[in-house]
Amino acid sequence: MSLDDNAASREAVLARIRRAQGRGGTTPSQAERQAVASYVEAHPRSSPPPVEDDVPARFRARAESMQSTCDEVAAWTDAPAAAARYLAAHRLEAAGVVWPLLAHLDWAVHGIRVEAREARDADLVGITGCFAALAETGTLMMCTSPQTPGSASLLPETHIAVVPVSRIVKHMEDGYALARAELGQLPRLVNFISGPSRTGDIDQTIVLGAHGPYRVHMIIVRGA
Repeated sequence: MSLDDNAASREAVLARIRRAQGRGGTTPSQAERQAVASYVEAHPRSSPPPVEDDVPARFRARAESMQSTCDEVAAWTDAPAAAARYLAAHRLEAAGVVWPLLAHLDWAVHGIRVEAREARDADLVGITGCFAALAETGTLMMCTSPQTPGSASLLPETHIAVVPVSRIVKHMEDGYALARAELGQLPRLVNFISGPSRTGDIDQTIVLGAHGPYRVHMIIVRGA
């Protein structure tokens, strides 16, 4: 199913919900949007827990505590080499999918064969950026779009995320505030990724990769 098909299905479901609520149309009216904005403005967020002044360091420490691995580079152009080093060190195939937004980087120069598209079942490596990174919990905030498909971080066994320091914020609330300010409205899907997929459903034993990637590797870009 393509992104267009998914979007059409989503709109159909939301339209049925609006009809059941006695509302017309398929999308919220300007008055409805204003009512929500007024409600949010009238109910300020509570005081969040403190986060250290070195926000990138806090993010890395929390990410590693969630069993992600991290590397740091100086610039965006250094990310492909860092990804190649990681794949080679873990004896993983240097091939996979990349966000179309990051397709311009020199992946092939560093021996990584990538296709800029949504992930499929056979893809073993997914390379993405992130919308924001949350220092409080070491979590990636992913906002989907045609240029940033969600499947690239969910289907492959190995997820490599390029994280600009400028997108690291203290709390989840800061991530949502950034989304409202930059996107105007939330995208059709927002994912939060805190390390490799895991479950403890069977005998309370933690198993990695149950519902998503076995590995999450973050390349933190200091100059971005």
